[in-house]
Amino acid sequence: MAFYHSKAATSNIIPTTTKFCLLFSLLMGMVSAQLSSDNFYAKSCPKALSTIKSGVDSAVQTEKRMGASLLRLHFHDCFVNGCDASVLLDGPNSEKLAAPNNNSIRGFDVIDSIKSEVEKLCPGVVSCADILAVVARDSVVALSGPSWSWKVRLGRRDSATPGTANIGDIPAPTFNLSALITSFSKKGLTAKEMVALSGSHTVGQARCVTFRTRIYNETNIDSSFAASLKSKCPSTGGDDNLSPLDTTSPTSFDNAYFQDLKDQKGLLHSDQQLFNGGSTDAQVNGYISDPGSFITDFANAMVKMGNLSPLTGTNGQIRTNCRSAN
Repeated sequence: MAFYHSKAATSNIIPTTTKFCLLFSLLMGMVSAQLSSDNFYAKSCPKALSTIKSGVDSAVQTEKRMGASLLRLHFHDCFVNGCDASVLLDGPNSEKLAAPNNNSIRGFDVIDSIKSEVEKLCPGVVSCADILAVVARDSVVALSGPSWSWKVRLGRRDSATPGTANIGDIPAPTFNLSALITSFSKKGLTAKEMVALSGSHTVGQARCVTFRTRIYNETNIDSSFAASLKSKCPSTGGDDNLSPLDTTSPTSFDNAYFQDLKDQKGLLHSDQQLFNGGSTDAQVNGYISDPGSFITDFANAMVKMGNLSPLTGTNGQIRTNCRSAN
């Protein structure tokens, strides 16, 4: 071959051992860009996970609804520019102030408290983004039990700026089934994973403004259910009045939400779309008859969602205060 013909040519040849080292380094770089196992902080902050869990357990014990709120924070974070804790940033362009979040998402004080305790143990080590991911898992466990646990992949870093420009990536409660499938597909999540993640609506509450049109104008809703909601959600006014997303066990993470859908008691328009004569009806029925399949699918979907465009390696930062960039 030509590169054997002269010293000039051979001087540009990369030796096989060097090639191997370069390839190894490249591969390791690719690996480092991915999230790691749940023992990521085993040496750098060994008490991080237990400290986070204690904070979540205390908050949920004080107010059951907080478990749903903390879980929702992780979802709203990941769907806007990836899981980078941008949802926690304060400021005039904060995601908190954008339409899907304003007067809606909550739990920031709990995150602040947890972050403060972790910082006391290991300053500048544990990211706010990782705290959100672990808090989401621990909130589900606090509302359901250890059988609902999963291993959270870790190693995320925090963004320094909000992603408000992409706030429209958060699915709206007015979406029909095709819009929901498209919205999740844009994030690399399948229709099956969309239904599983929607099961998080087995806990928490929604504001009247998000379901008023459904209870007054839609026909695929149980009439007695709609009537009971109208007393809490008048046709005008009362926008912030709350109703549970799950009619039977709104503070327990279980599969009751899916039975509600079958009974035409989905609170949000987007909820009922999952069981409305469409392609996801069978999956809803499956989760009703086999709760274990919902547990498995939900956990797997949470891991996948938690891996949406994370900042790793030297990208981003480890915020000292989750509300502001360093």
